[in-house]
Amino acid sequence: MTGTLDLELTERSACDLATEIRSGHLSARELTSACLQRVERLNPTLNALVTVDAEGALDRAACADERQARGETLGPLHGLPVAHKDSFLTKGMRTTWGSRVFADHVPDQDSLIVARQAEAGSILLGKTNLPEFGAGSQTFNEVFGATRNPFAPELTCGGSSGGSAVALATGMVALADGTDMGGSLRNPASFCNLVGLRPSMGRVPNWPNTNSFGQLTVAGPLGRCVADVALLLSVIAGPDRRDPLSVDAPASVFRGRLEADFKGARIAYSPDLGGLPVAREVRTVIDQGALRMADLGGSVEQAEPDFAGAAQAFQVLRALTYATGYAHLLKDRRHLLKEDLVWNIELAQRFSVQDVIAAEAVRARLFRDTQALLERYDFLVAPVSQVLPFPVERPFVERIGERPMGNYIEWMNSCSLITLTGHPAISLPCGFSDDGLPVGIQVIGRYRDELTLLKFAQAFETLNAPQIARSRVRRW
Repeated sequence: MTGTLDLELTERSACDLATEIRSGHLSARELTSACLQRVERLNPTLNALVTVDAEGALDRAACADERQARGETLGPLHGLPVAHKDSFLTKGMRTTWGSRVFADHVPDQDSLIVARQAEAGSILLGKTNLPEFGAGSQTFNEVFGATRNPFAPELTCGGSSGGSAVALATGMVALADGTDMGGSLRNPASFCNLVGLRPSMGRVPNWPNTNSFGQLTVAGPLGRCVADVALLLSVIAGPDRRDPLSVDAPASVFRGRLEADFKGARIAYSPDLGGLPVAREVRTVIDQGALRMADLGGSVEQAEPDFAGAAQAFQVLRALTYATGYAHLLKDRRHLLKEDLVWNIELAQRFSVQDVIAAEAVRARLFRDTQALLERYDFLVAPVSQVLPFPVERPFVERIGERPMGNYIEWMNSCSLITLTGHPAISLPCGFSDDGLPVGIQVIGRYRDELTLLKFAQAFETLNAPQIARSRVRRW
């Protein structure tokens, strides 16, 4: 199975592929072989997967086919090739966090998100690239190098779940996972024309976790369509006692039908989230996408919560998170850490107790303000990223229009401010720039109501299909 055939197969949705396997029209081994051919052909250029276990994947696929032949009960991800972000532990398979500190680390246990996918029947192919310890929305590190955009390899794919996004966009895998603090699922989805969901805190339990009560970083799904994201969420969500913040609600609801009528829906649109700089081409595509949402039978008007002080609050809370997780590395491993990561860890020492109190007050107010807004409206819509994909050699965006960016993460405030609200948010393909680069649109839903958010996302995906009908990736 080579050339056009493996491309056509691996571009199909995970839901369709799962159906084909269950019906006996496709075997897990056939699909895994096709994905591995995509890896062999594309990964040397794009650098999405940093660890590949081809032999093990084919063995796992053969076992899956044997279980099906014996009539055993099949999990919802049966036979689907997946890859895990290299910040998730994989027993017996290298896990590096993109850091020279852990370049040869092989864990003896799986992260919960990995174990749940395996139990659901997925076929593990390998691990995906990320910036060091997920620090930044540009995927590069000194262990593996940079991951490139599948639409234009001279550009970045975003991050920090960039390797996952590229592997998925190019058919190396059927599904992929990631994490999101300030946009790490949403930004690469936007840059690679995919769907990426940042769930509510606790929807996807995170274990093991050295910062169990941290309230910024979540794990979540990436997919080529909304239904695929819902499918993966139905496996990785659900309570676990080892995560004190996990939501005590069944995940199977996300495997239900997503069709819904949104006539009369009220949509709030914030084109710049309180005055953030947004590149002209991004703003044009997002404006058009927001207007098209009215064709679902509802209304769209400009409105937003009060984001005053939110950017500073996120900086404070992010610095505390990085200091909690990685400050212990500075004593003996500082020389192995990238400069921006060291800066972010040490930034926590510059903030006073009053700074932390103020940041928590802003976060609490922003949560309440967003809740109040989403009582008046059903959804809030905004840009995902403030810029188009940029040259892969640039570590971050230093200026948007006439406004300089003060650090390596400020250019992604369009996502990080939404993180601070605590509400679920999804990145959806919206359209393309004049140069053919993908632009995503961000939809924020009511607190812990991922199901309604996914239903609305699918409705927009169906409506918007003509706008994104061009090839998802360059034909390699």
